[in-house]
Amino acid sequence: MLTINFDRLKLEEGHMVLDLGCGFGRHAFEVLRRGAKVVACDMALHELQEVRATYAAMAEVGEIEETSAAFTSAGDATRLPFHDNTFDRIIASEVLEHIHNDEDALDELYRVLKPHGILAITVPSYLPEKICWGLSDEYHAPIEVGGHVRIYKKRELETKISAAGLVPMDFHRAHALHSPYWWIKCVVGTKNNQNRLVKAYLRFLTWDIVKQPASTRFAEKILQPLLGKSAIIYAQKTANAN
Repeated sequence: MLTINFDRLKLEEGHMVLDLGCGFGRHAFEVLRRGAKVVACDMALHELQEVRATYAAMAEVGEIEETSAAFTSAGDATRLPFHDNTFDRIIASEVLEHIHNDEDALDELYRVLKPHGILAITVPSYLPEKICWGLSDEYHAPIEVGGHVRIYKKRELETKISAAGLVPMDFHRAHALHSPYWWIKCVVGTKNNQNRLVKAYLRFLTWDIVKQPASTRFAEKILQPLLGKSAIIYAQKTANAN
């Protein structure tokens, strides 16, 4: 399930892409499918091991070329282990809400992005996230082990992106049908995966992702502006940036 719209990211074959906070690699894998090069970066070493295993599995079944430029790197978003102007595109999906010094992270993303490069940032949308925080402290805590430290409003995030030297250029929301799932989880307990309502809604989401029926695609499109679980901003580094 992708959050980034790769057409809006303007990804091209051969681009070098950083997937920051890659998790188990869903966006990194799509980058490779589209013929670009990728560095999947995260602080969780076990997740990077899973990403490398999936790289190998994709090559084995012919989903990507065995010579595809697919890399992993352990790294801190506020001190990225890359040279200036390294990446044509950057994806930072559901990362900034975990970082206390988000301005430092944005400065680093600016530094490693090439001039003309485009960055896609996703964070939890304000209203669905606010409801989750109101329903459950467990949802966003404990912050010392990776919980959410803030809720962004669109204007706040755009202001911080601009302050880092990037130019916001596009915006949308995604995953409206996922918001009720998280509200249910917050009510019954975020780790309570055996609750009947949680299991039923998860089956619905799985069916929707696999089948993508027209009815739910239409419903999500209508609900997206208000209930989209993720907010996505695309920004560009100007040509005259150093």
